[in-house]
Amino acid sequence: MPHLTSTGARQSATGAERLGFGVPGYAHPLLAPLEWAGLTVPGTPLHWVVLNVSNGPGARPDPHCLEAAGRLANAGVRVLGHLDLAHGARPFGEVVTDAQQFADWYKVGGFLLDRCPAERAQLAQVRRTTATLDAVLDGGHLVLGHGTHPYPGYAEAADQLVTFSGAWADYRWSQVAEWTAEYPPERFAHFVHGVPRTHLEEATRIARWQGAGTIFFTDRGGPRGGKGHGGPFEALPGYWDEIVSQIGPGVSE
Repeated sequence: MPHLTSTGARQSATGAERLGFGVPGYAHPLLAPLEWAGLTVPGTPLHWVVLNVSNGPGARPDPHCLEAAGRLANAGVRVLGHLDLAHGARPFGEVVTDAQQFADWYKVGGFLLDRCPAERAQLAQVRRTTATLDAVLDGGHLVLGHGTHPYPGYAEAADQLVTFSGAWADYRWSQVAEWTAEYPPERFAHFVHGVPRTHLEEATRIARWQGAGTIFFTDRGGPRGGKGHGGPFEALPGYWDEIVSQIGPGVSE
């Protein structure tokens, strides 16, 4: 286990400069049209948006998702396909097939590997998967959705790691693994639900202290569903405009 240090020990000036949003995956565009439309507003500091058609790419191309993904791509926003690793239980071939369909149908620019294992014993399996996905896209942005701090070797297997995904009550007292200080903020993402509007600045400050460059905060509560369902992350937070203004425009990648 890595040594842990308190949240206040690692404030990073570069974190403040690079902070932007990663959207874990809104509900289907027919169910969340305002959410998808809002992502193309100029000046929104978006790093990427996850497309999850039906716990993956679905059985066939979805015209509504094709349209939503196309609008984002045309606006210069990176779209990631959602791949569920089921904590290492999904067969390698299934994951690669889903990835190929995302690439063929939706022209994604990378993948979020949700429910990614975090243990050392499964690192080789995950590295095999990410190497293959890199070949599928001939590059592309890969995010490992651990939701917790993994064994440090995972940092070399992808572009970004989701090192926190959970409730505000846990996040505000969370600790950061000391080994993450060896990497710049753009390598880490935090997803937090149940963040009250009155604590937005505190939550943002924690993200910066912990060295996370990509965030998604929402006031919606409830646990995140299994098998790739976004739960509280599926809809726009009530204070979206406010947090966009707080982070500031012009820092998207």
